[in-house]
Amino acid sequence: MLYTSGTTGFPKGVRRPLTGGYPEEGLQSLTAFFRSFGFQPGDVHLVVSPLYHAAPGGFALNSLHLGQTIVIMDKFDPETALQLIERYKINNTHMVPTMFYRLLHLPEEVRSGADISSLRSVVHAGAPCAVEVKRRMIDWLSPIVYEYYGASEGSASRISPQEWLEHPGSVGRALPGVSIKILNEDGQELSPGEVGLVYFGAPGSDLFEYYKDPAKTVATRRGNLITVGDLGYLDEDGWLYLSDRRTDMILSGGVNIYPAEIEARLMEHGAVADVAVIGIPDPEWGQRVIAFIQPRVGISPSDALAKELIEWCRVGIATYKAPRAIEFRSELPRSAAGKMQRRILRDQYTQNTGTPEKN
Repeated sequence: MLYTSGTTGFPKGVRRPLTGGYPEEGLQSLTAFFRSFGFQPGDVHLVVSPLYHAAPGGFALNSLHLGQTIVIMDKFDPETALQLIERYKINNTHMVPTMFYRLLHLPEEVRSGADISSLRSVVHAGAPCAVEVKRRMIDWLSPIVYEYYGASEGSASRISPQEWLEHPGSVGRALPGVSIKILNEDGQELSPGEVGLVYFGAPGSDLFEYYKDPAKTVATRRGNLITVGDLGYLDEDGWLYLSDRRTDMILSGGVNIYPAEIEARLMEHGAVADVAVIGIPDPEWGQRVIAFIQPRVGISPSDALAKELIEWCRVGIATYKAPRAIEFRSELPRSAAGKMQRRILRDQYTQNTGTPEKN
């Protein structure tokens, strides 16, 4: 039984029936799914995240089924990862966007000095990846960066590096046998380009239940479709684009603001090592945007830097989305799998200010 990452609350057990949970055709499609990333028998796979998480554990297990050798890191460190790729001639790995940021922030001489020519597939998921960051990864590694969209509850889409270069920002089109729909809160299907809840359905995906939580199980479903609370839209050709998690969306002055867009802009600034954006209560606007910044090594926090970062946002995205304030932190709360835990920042802000968080 897999457990969700728990970024919006306690991790939930995703329980499937002991029999019938995966039809035979589902097992065949699972093998095809991994082969679609270029995985081959005899490859060497690098595990950079905890095996108890669905994606790294699933990729490691299926790599073994394909006859691959597994190299496991105790904890992700960008320079060590490059050393392991060179030492063991790693062919493929699975990462999250945070790891991309950290790899790209390594000194140029470190990145260029590592022999990573054995790499044929770098697969990522787990959070939206900024377009500029992924483009830089492809420029560095060549078009071997694959992406998919899914969760512990199931997988929905996939995109190759070549497809992504034609549709930057997309997380792909529906996998074979999978249906993806964008619905509003009332369950009505939205038109292409309209942002709503992402629902998907695949063979066996509606058979799971959240362990000892039937109400939450029912709340995720619309017929044979399920949602994990992500917001996004489909274009005219069925390419899926993610906006953010519904629980992370900021509603300010009646306008929806997505933290992922602001975080992507801030990560382009040379002084930023990590960032998290949340909405905090505001008596006039309902919520206002605040950004928590972890500066890069050697960069000192200051009021001048905070003003510079706010202005950086204003010239790169819509002015109303720019943070009203910047708070500097020596480290931001990420899970062992690299996912940002904004909930902790909201709780800390509430405790520090005594202001109740609005839902």
